[in-house]
Amino acid sequence: MKLIASLTSPYARKVRVVLAEKHIDFEFQLEIPWEADSHVPDFNPLGKIPVLLLDDGTPVYDSRVIVEYLDQASPVHNVLPKDVRGRLLVKRWEALGDGICDAAATIYLEQKRPGGQQSPEWLLRQEQKIFRGLAAAARDLGDHPWCMGDSYTLADISLGCALGYLDLRFSHIRWRDSYPNLAALAARLGERPAFASTVPPAA
Repeated sequence: MKLIASLTSPYARKVRVVLAEKHIDFEFQLEIPWEADSHVPDFNPLGKIPVLLLDDGTPVYDSRVIVEYLDQASPVHNVLPKDVRGRLLVKRWEALGDGICDAAATIYLEQKRPGGQQSPEWLLRQEQKIFRGLAAAARDLGDHPWCMGDSYTLADISLGCALGYLDLRFSHIRWRDSYPNLAALAARLGERPAFASTVPPAA
């Protein structure tokens, strides 16, 4: 299979971490979706990454769909619980992590526009989403080592990729100072080879 993605996308990193944790071999195709010569729309009509190309050429998107497929495709280190409630809670964590990334990516792209075309109100709205998301994550994590208590799951992968994206694009958001438990989680994740090997290059 082939993964079409960039090295800085937090959604792509989530998929790459899952691939690494499950020891699934894949080919990596680097694509920047907003470049004029990007081939991403050839595989995903929405023009978004990541896209997973199966061996028969079937494109799979988006990241949430991809990780569900990968977790079922290999029995090695399942990242989604089998029970209905556990799966629901992990998927809720994933939605929170992805939502933080959505808001951060929106800010990043909005700030690329000429100053006069940027909307301060829109930027503030996205910032508030990030801050509320971080507060909710810290509250729900509490004193547990992992988002789901004692088990490392997709919840931790999703939140960890969101925190990593904030470090990449918004280092001025000092979330470690405000939320020591999130800082401790990020440190634990950083010790895992799957996370250490997928750290995005400095912007």
